[in-house]
Amino acid sequence: MTWSIPLGRVFGTEIRIHLTFFLLLAWIGWAHGARGGTEAAVSGIVFILLLFGCVLLHEFGHSLAARRYGIATPDITLLPIGGVARLERIPEKPSEELVVALAGPAVNVVIALILLVLLGGVPPVEVMGSPENADHPLLARLFWVNVSLVLFNLLPAFPMDGGRVLRALLATRLPHRRATDIAATVGQIMAFGLGFLGLIAGAPLLVFVALFVWLGAGAESQAVRARELTRGIPAREAMLTRFEILPVSASVGAAVELLLQTSQTDFPVVDGGGRLRGILTRSDMIRALREAGPDSPVLDAMQREVRTIGPRATLDEAMMALQSAAGPVGVVEADGRLVGLLTQENLGEMLMVEAARGAHRPPPGGTPPNPWARPA
Repeated sequence: MTWSIPLGRVFGTEIRIHLTFFLLLAWIGWAHGARGGTEAAVSGIVFILLLFGCVLLHEFGHSLAARRYGIATPDITLLPIGGVARLERIPEKPSEELVVALAGPAVNVVIALILLVLLGGVPPVEVMGSPENADHPLLARLFWVNVSLVLFNLLPAFPMDGGRVLRALLATRLPHRRATDIAATVGQIMAFGLGFLGLIAGAPLLVFVALFVWLGAGAESQAVRARELTRGIPAREAMLTRFEILPVSASVGAAVELLLQTSQTDFPVVDGGGRLRGILTRSDMIRALREAGPDSPVLDAMQREVRTIGPRATLDEAMMALQSAAGPVGVVEADGRLVGLLTQENLGEMLMVEAARGAHRPPPGGTPPNPWARPA
């Protein structure tokens, strides 16, 4: 995720924090300091850090449950509105999705039970209404925050865990796509209600949450449709084969000439055997031109870590590769020879073509021609 910085890795998952999170900390410190001085500011910041520690553990609940089913979690990003665990894929078996979805709230339940023991009983309910109030005991506030996280995340609306729970339950009786559409519709109806309530009550935060839920529900429905459209289609049917390449001996100046002569912005760098060695993006090119000049080699400016897939990989696998890639995905043979490129743009075009066809399988008697292929 852009505008985020890495903090480290835990269980193979990179922990990242969005830069806007520091704005939240600054605002909390200023707001508490204005009321009670330095001690109040420090207390407010400590509470927010503990709160997001609970959020991080919540996301690790999802991550570890997904790992049980062979699904990796490349990273977890902390945002001012919560945490996001990016799974390589969403499990489509209802039982697996149910376990992964409930694992996060289950962590908050465990934390709340531990705090309940430490507190020796249920703290006053009024603490739940003002957890930011430093006059209340810290552990009491954390208890009610974890209870609130459980209740909020179990709302039956995407992208909250409750939306995935609802879809998993529906998918035990309905096709996955139909279950997703129903769960997304329920989420958007709920978002409309929350937004209306926020407007009536003059609560802008509630309106923001409603917008977040509305967009999340729509995005989940579109993602499932895209996966169904691409399932089983080989990557070679959508890959670009009409593109310019740069030899490893090329200079940045030569790359600039290609940039100006074509509409291409990312250029594969290949060796004499046609094997992919890296990708030179437009931003890499401009930076090298400014810092090292046009005679500098592309080898020094290119990105060497490039995601690749085989030509027999399916488009849904390509979509997952593109989600974690910083640029195009190379389609390479077993010996590393480059045979095509996949970008977000041409994959989007493929999805539009498949949606217009009304089916994602080739017609009987042959495979439809690849409109992106190089002429013979």
